[in-house]
Amino acid sequence: MFRGHVPAHTDWLLVIAAVLLSLLGLVTMNTFTGSNLFFDRQVIWILISVALMFLVSYIDARILYRTGIIVGLYLFILLLLILVLLFGTVVMGAQNRFDLGVFALQPSDPAQLVLILVLAKYFARRHMEIAHIRHILISGAYAALVFLLLFFQPDFGSGIIVFSIWFGMVLFAGISRTHLLAVFLAGILAVSGLWFFGFADYQKTRILTFLHPLADIQGAGYNAYQSTIAVGSGGLLGKGIGYGSQSKLEFLPEYETDFIFAAFAEEWGYVGVLVCLLLFGILFWRLLRHARMGATNFETLACAGIVLWFLSHAVVHIGMNVGLLPVTGTTIPFLSYGGSHLLTEFIALGLVLAMQRYERSVRRDDLDREVAGFEHA
Repeated sequence: MFRGHVPAHTDWLLVIAAVLLSLLGLVTMNTFTGSNLFFDRQVIWILISVALMFLVSYIDARILYRTGIIVGLYLFILLLLILVLLFGTVVMGAQNRFDLGVFALQPSDPAQLVLILVLAKYFARRHMEIAHIRHILISGAYAALVFLLLFFQPDFGSGIIVFSIWFGMVLFAGISRTHLLAVFLAGILAVSGLWFFGFADYQKTRILTFLHPLADIQGAGYNAYQSTIAVGSGGLLGKGIGYGSQSKLEFLPEYETDFIFAAFAEEWGYVGVLVCLLLFGILFWRLLRHARMGATNFETLACAGIVLWFLSHAVVHIGMNVGLLPVTGTTIPFLSYGGSHLLTEFIALGLVLAMQRYERSVRRDDLDREVAGFEHA
């Protein structure tokens, strides 16, 4: 299971980009006035997460080829999601975590990574016949089970991420235009059904507030309004580290988690936001490179799924922070406070580093062209 030698070619660009993003979030949490529980705990979570990433990188990731292991992980995560519905702690109206005293475990975070591995395993074994509609339906059923268990918590933000992962991996694996149209129509019907029969009143209010953001800035639209003020007030160079008035004076709620991008933009300004987006760009570029170099379709699909996972979180989080998307309580990878999502994200990077050990030295299409050239020589 574990390989006994030090990685010969660790992707340090990938590692450094993720660590720097975590440090940017960490600095944004610091108030510089007395003790800061969020800052102190996040330091510990970052250290543990990075250590765990390197530990996972020593695993021979080919154990994930075994169907029994993937199925076991999937059933275990479904069990956790069911247990949290029955025995979880309710925080801000959502029953989505286990309170373990020293820390809280939120199963929705590892559930998203496990779903990526399940879909990568499923599509990798059926890539020659992926266009068949039954594979769209079966893979959708895997995602739907996770989505529904998250929806009933209720955690609609995580549900959106689950749908984005599934839809993106279906597109990446290959899907006909007819089936793509059918998926869109099914999505419209599903959203319509959720609006009339599934969404709670506060979820409908958030969406209506998104459509009319200034209609109730003292009530349902308060968080979104304060977030946009924070982003806009940062200007070119920001107010300075620790001097964000919207966040540090607590006009902006949950600035360590749901609105950390707005707090970061206020303190670091437009230039800081560009640096942050550049680090995300490096992260996505390296992950996509590993997807293209994957030894098998499983590694390619798994790395692509991890990109979709991080990208979905970033787009939804930034979108709601700048007023382009409804507020869903979604964190942004590596920046936001929280042990569950940070541990899961660095574990995902550890798996990518483990897969890097046996990836190909050239892309498949480059190899195919080289072979074709020899054949015609």
